[in-house]
Amino acid sequence: MTLLEAVLLIDFGSTYTKVTAVDVTESRLLGTAAAYTTVETDVGEGLSAALAKLEQITGKVTYQKRLACSSAAGGLRMVAIGLVPELTAKAARLATLGAGAKLIGSYSYQLNEDDIAEIDVLKPDIVLLTGGIDGGNSEAILHNARMLSGCRTDFPVVVAGNRSCARQVAKLLEPKTSYIVENVMPKLNRLNILPAQQQIRELFLERIIRAKGLSREAALVDGILMPTPAAVMTAVELLAKGCPGQPGIGELICVDLGGATTDVYSIASGAPRRDTTVYKGLPEPYAKRTVEGDIGMRYSVQGIAEAAGYPRLAQLAKLPEEKARELVEYLAAHTDSLPDTPELDQMDFALASLAIETAVARHCGTMEEVFTLAGTALAQTGKDLTGVERLVLTGGALIHAKNVKEIAAHALYSTRQPESLRPMQAEVLVDQSYILAAMGLLAGHHPISALNVMKKELVSHGFAQSKNR
Repeated sequence: MTLLEAVLLIDFGSTYTKVTAVDVTESRLLGTAAAYTTVETDVGEGLSAALAKLEQITGKVTYQKRLACSSAAGGLRMVAIGLVPELTAKAARLATLGAGAKLIGSYSYQLNEDDIAEIDVLKPDIVLLTGGIDGGNSEAILHNARMLSGCRTDFPVVVAGNRSCARQVAKLLEPKTSYIVENVMPKLNRLNILPAQQQIRELFLERIIRAKGLSREAALVDGILMPTPAAVMTAVELLAKGCPGQPGIGELICVDLGGATTDVYSIASGAPRRDTTVYKGLPEPYAKRTVEGDIGMRYSVQGIAEAAGYPRLAQLAKLPEEKARELVEYLAAHTDSLPDTPELDQMDFALASLAIETAVARHCGTMEEVFTLAGTALAQTGKDLTGVERLVLTGGALIHAKNVKEIAAHALYSTRQPESLRPMQAEVLVDQSYILAAMGLLAGHHPISALNVMKKELVSHGFAQSKNR
């Protein structure tokens, strides 16, 4: 096939390697394919198998660029350390997740010997060390640097805390390699997470790709650019905001429902919608990602049941509670099972609905009534997403669902949780061809083409409305 400019986009996933071909001159999706990721032997085998499947769809194509992202071998595993949970520790978590990492540990205050032993067991790829506003508390971050230097595990440390003692922190961390960036919270209640995110992504490219063996594919790709969740974040941010010469579709929420985790992204200000509302806590970024490690359709299926409760799960699946428990145990033990019976189909519908409900509720902010000297007032914590009117869904359980609009409705406002600031209504857009990560990769080189492909390929299922559930 002769094209003016064709680009191949590769996602080395933990389970599957996905490949996407795009004709950027016409903003046209040529085809997608996937094959099992052979990370335990040679990731090139899985890539070759996926490319062979893709060629059956597209024919022979000469690619001008080959770009890749990766979450193989567990993705980018990080530990975040801050001063207090509500402030610098939260800022550290936001920076970590926004960079596309998997947060495997989060610590506040001063580390002790048990914490250090736990970090050694976790074996993170990178540690993000924060603490104190600029010119503020330095005791905790200096103590934590001393403690981290004693970790047996070799990992780089990104230092993003009180600038007044940053050099001293780096010296205390020796012999570990450290990278000093701007403070994630230079002033009280002011976020500055982009410098830390940029450094984390650079370390991912320089060190982690090599450590996980993906650098062997250097001859096949022009570069592994970022972790897969960061590619998805880039895609949904482009979709919402647009780029010069092409408008976006506006504020949105995106849910990626997987077998082990559920990622939620919001591209929205989330600011209080009324002048009389009081805001509590640390302001949140316009582009935010959260990961629910206990919510997933197979490996974390028991987390969905525990979060929602078996009575509710059984009611939604229209099954006896005993049968619901039996099926949850079965799915946890058979993680590759498909919903190939009426009962499993009903159970998957209920699980997907409650996974979305739980994950979006955790992502969104809350509103509560508080008492002040002036009388009763409303206090908001986190993002107010009630006015967001677009819901993008991706992940196998959602892409292949027969009643996706009904499942999506569980992401919306509910009288069961009146304090939760979830959307009141939203158009449901499904990533039917599984292209979001690929479009995040393409966005760095051809943003208009990436945006146009998403607009064409995301399938609208109409508007879902909030209801009493």
